Amino acid sequence: MKYPENITEISALQPDYLGFIFWEKSKRNMTLDSIPELHETTKKVGVFVDASIQEIAAKINQYQLDIIQLHGNESFIICENVKKLGVEVIKVFSMDSTFNFSKLKEYVFAVDYFLFDTKGKLPGGNGITFDWTILENYHFNVPYFLSGGIGTTEIDGLKKLLKSPAANKCYGIDVNSRFEKKLGIKNKIKLQKFKKLLYEI
Repeated sequence: MKYPENITEISALQPDYLGFIFWEKSKRNMTLDSIPELHETTKKVGVFVDASIQEIAAKINQYQLDIIQLHGNESFIICENVKKLGVEVIKVFSMDSTFNFSKLKEYVFAVDYFLFDTKGKLPGGNGITFDWTILENYHFNVPYFLSGGIGTTEIDGLKKLLKSPAANKCYGIDVNSRFEKKLGIKNKIKLQKFKKLLYEI
């Protein structure tokens, strides 16, 4: 999220989380001095890429962030130090067919959630999905967010996945680029449709 009116509009849908990117190289980089008031049940997620602890702490204080999503090459030690700032931590890993889930072991006690995104040219927002069957190889107890190019065309696949053992630890669905009118502006109608379709039996 990036623009005040759009933030307020999408917050009215009562999402569990809204993400704000704090990475200058991103075209969705957050430049507002403050975030408009959100629905009381919506948590603010700050997204960072290899930022310093000092920078993350400053943004937490400025924007009253609830959760920090680490989207770079952060070590488990960095994750532990971010948790000490009094926030929850999501560590992102980029998925492809060769991903080795054993690399997550050292992060298990350092994070609250994992987020599995598609491996692409950018740290995120590439607009493409990965092969979700590889999630059958995930055996840790840390809950995860599913991300990467998810849109309304993935509804049937999502429903199938969520009924499978691979989704036992799936905590939430992260959407972004497939719901944009243009960079940083989310389409409320498309999001409403997605939510309705996903929850249909």
